[in-house]
Amino acid sequence: MYAVDETSTLFSDGGTINQPKSFQISKQLVMNAWLFVRKNAGSGGIDEQTIAEFENNLKSNLYKIWNRMSSGAWMPPVVRGVEIAEKQGGVRLLGIPTVADRVAQMVVKMTSEPEIEALFHKDSFAYRFGLESDSNG
Repeated sequence: MYAVDETSTLFSDGGTINQPKSFQISKQLVMNAWLFVRKNAGSGGIDEQTIAEFENNLKSNLYKIWNRMSSGAWMPPVVRGVEIAEKQGGVRLLGIPTVADRVAQMVVKMTSEPEIEALFHKDSFAYRFGLESDSNG
């Protein structure tokens, strides 16, 4: 058994039990990310967990994502590889993340996209959701 006071170092990074989370991520942001992922549906990743199965234990699942992301401990699982037939023949490999990782990815997107978007030139359209060039030019 260990005797612990507030100044004791408990973690390998030198942090203590009373130290705030490394990243400020609100639980509401994680919930909003979940709502977006649920709306988009999709299949399960390597764990084969469906959206419905994830939702059966929603409070616990979202808490785990929030806790791990906030503390900097989120480790994305391996993606499930699925071969997709190409129109011109052959196949390409599509990586499908788990539902939990899709939520985590959406948290990152929702957090970083507004800041990154501000850096783009107003006439830059490539790879930007919802934007297209004016072809009438």
